[in-house]
This record gives sequence, C-alpha cells and structure tokens, in this order.
Amino acid sequence: MTLDDLRVFVAVCRAGSLSSVARELGCTQSAVSQHVKRLERETGVALLERQPRGVVPTQAGRVLEAAAAEGISGLDLAIRQLRDLVDGESGYVRVATGATTVRHFMSEAVVAYRRRHPQVNLEFRTVSSGRGSFDALADGTLDLAWITLGPSVRGIEQRPVVELPWVLAVRADDPLAQRPYVDVGADLRDVRLIRLPPNSASAAHLDAACAELGVRLAHDTSVADWDTALLLAELGVGRAVVPAFPGLPAPGAGGGDRDLRLIPLPALRPLPVGWAVRRWDALSPPARAFADLVEGYRRGGEGEPLGGGALKGMQVLEGGAGA
Repeated sequence: MTLDDLRVFVAVCRAGSLSSVARELGCTQSAVSQHVKRLERETGVALLERQPRGVVPTQAGRVLEAAAAEGISGLDLAIRQLRDLVDGESGYVRVATGATTVRHFMSEAVVAYRRRHPQVNLEFRTVSSGRGSFDALADGTLDLAWITLGPSVRGIEQRPVVELPWVLAVRADDPLAQRPYVDVGADLRDVRLIRLPPNSASAAHLDAACAELGVRLAHDTSVADWDTALLLAELGVGRAVVPAFPGLPAPGAGGGDRDLRLIPLPALRPLPVGWAVRRWDALSPPARAFADLVEGYRRGGEGEPLGGGALKGMQVLEGGAGA
C-alpha cells in the first residue's frame, strides 16, 4: 500500500470513474485499476462497486476513503508548512471565491497583502458549489474559502466575519423607491423578483429567512451572481432581494449617477459570511495572514487606498459559477 495508491483511490471515489481519473493523471485506466486492486489485496475486502455508469465505494471503501483523505490532507499541509518555514515569506495562498467576492469583499486586502508579502503567490479559484469548496479544503487543494456560512460540516471549520442585511434593489422610478423600508410580508408577497442563483447558499438562506416570516417569494428571472441582479434591477427589468455587500450605496440612499435604489428589509435575518478552512491552527503563515487581513478590512480595522500595479503576482483560476 503506497501513498500513490491511496491518492488514486480517493480520486476515483470522488470522481466515480476510473477513466476520468486516468485522463486527469495522464495514464491508462488499467494503471488506475491496479492501484485499487493493490489496496483490495492488502485489505482483503472489495473497495469499489461497479455500476452502469462508473463506480461507487463500498462500505469498506468509504471507511478507507475517509481515513486516506484525512491522512493525505494532513501530510500535504505539513509539507506546505515545511516549505513555508524554509522559504520564509514566499509560498502561495489558494482561495476559493468568485469575482463578485474579490471585488466587494477583498479588493483592499488583496492590494495591501501584495505590498506586505510581495513573494507570496495568490491564487483565486472559482468553485461551483459550497460542497466543492469543502471537498477542496478537506483534500488540501485549497487553503481558504469565502462562503455563506451554514450548517457545520465534518472536518471543516467556519469563521463568521460579517453579517449582511438584506435590501430590495429597485429602479429609482419604482413605486417602492422612496420607502424608508419594505415589509416582506405585506409588500413582496405578490411581487415577482429576480432570483439569486437557485443552488447557492445565499439563496437557501434567503428562502429560510422568508419561511420564518411565513413568506414564499416568487421569481420570473434568474441570475448567476449578485452584481447581475443589481444591473437588471437598475435597468428596470425587475426587483431583486440582495445582501447589502460592501461597495453598494447606503440602504435608503440614492446611487449617485445610478438609477438604483436599495430599500432595507429589516424583518429578514441577515446573511452571515466568512471563512471556511480545514483547521485554523494548521493554516500556513501566508494563508493566515491573508485571512486576518481580509477580516480586518471587513471589520473596519484596516484601511489602505488602492494603487496601480499592486496586483502583480495574483492568479485567477476560473472553474465554475460565481459565489
């Protein structure tokens, strides 16, 4: 039983396919199968069950997958920390987020971090779901994930950073635009809205907050991110319920040159957002410094003007829908 055997086995369990793992590793399907067979010989049990479309781990396979993933993740983390100790300020920080998040939650911190840690490589990776972020954190592919906080997930630690109140985004000439606030039950019960990404954690939180008030919102338009919802509202295509994230006009105020108004929805429970990591005490020094800097800016403890050229060394790796 080798480390490569375990890595390949974990990859097969998560992909549900021998052939897809073979393509990813640049080897034959037979070579992938040999790794699994070697583990089965040594453990004396069947680890995979073939199905019409791919494979799934058996009960014994799930036990080994969980233990192997935990061990591999811990080993990879230890290796990265050793490299950080050798390299000092060099290294890398891999963050799961989306363009909207970087723009509204991290822009000041990214610039400040680049100035303070010029040798550290920042990688921003778009992950298609919260589950995908948690898997990537668990197997050591990512260091940090900026998420809408939710139920606890085994093996993942979540840290709240800010709570975002909900607002109704409308065009400036909308009948609701001059309201000091909007009553969800009375004013939105029969209104069709622009919907947040249906599978996103923010949409689930909004639905749950509305359900607490006995309200079910109706929708006739769906978007992939908060910025698009705001744009459509400004164009008069519809109204949108969005969190009041950083960079927006103050709720109840005008949007400057924009034809957009944001009306508070005080009855709705705020949206909690923050960091998810595998283990805070095991984060590499560069990753911990980045997480703390973002948190400092969001809590109002940091402040630094943006400057040109400060984003050198940052990578954005696309791989799915925005958060």
